[in-house]
Amino acid sequence: MVGLSGGIDSTLIAYLSCEAVGKENVFGIIMPSETTPAEDRIHGIEIAQHLGIEYEEIAIDSILNEYLSLTKLEENNLAIGNLKARIRMSIIYYYANAKNYLVSGTGNKSEILIGYFTKHGDGACDMEPIGDLYKTEVYRLSEFLNIQKEIIDKPPRAGLWANQTDEEEIGMGYDLLDKILYLYTEKDMKDTEIAEKLDVSADDVNMIINKVIGSEHKCKVPEYPQKII
Repeated sequence: MVGLSGGIDSTLIAYLSCEAVGKENVFGIIMPSETTPAEDRIHGIEIAQHLGIEYEEIAIDSILNEYLSLTKLEENNLAIGNLKARIRMSIIYYYANAKNYLVSGTGNKSEILIGYFTKHGDGACDMEPIGDLYKTEVYRLSEFLNIQKEIIDKPPRAGLWANQTDEEEIGMGYDLLDKILYLYTEKDMKDTEIAEKLDVSADDVNMIINKVIGSEHKCKVPEYPQKII
């Protein structure tokens, strides 16, 4: 079960899933909202049709609006964006339960490390096939598999609110982000060493390190009190 956003990560997951288990065992769900760029919805449908997988399209605005009308809270882009991600994952898991499928996550290593996903939303899944690939590696593998150039070239975006892009929200491009993450998490380099090696400001390096540290809870089982024996 794959949520097809029309972006490069979910597209790559759909390709890899078909190669791994056969297109007859892959099911895609396209879940646009009013803030979803039109081309992303079209790309999601095109990928499903190109791969020959079964798919459904379910617009989530009516569900979202019901939540908002019931809660009557002041609108908040981040909270609403996270709610959209959780609505989508609820739909995906409903289909997965009904059809006895596994849910494939679409998170890459760059986004998992800095917590750039919604807890219990797009972060909820049964497996993360590209979870050990940095975003730049996702691009290279997508090119190797001849994924549609339009999808590779368009700016990464979750479409959770109008004009949102991943790199603007993160605060830097993926190319630099991946270099910082690699040196920090795999080479155990200090912030000052990373800044000097990459010729970037220490503030930028520390911004990413703080994201890594601050989002660790997203990848852990919730804490609970321990008995003292």
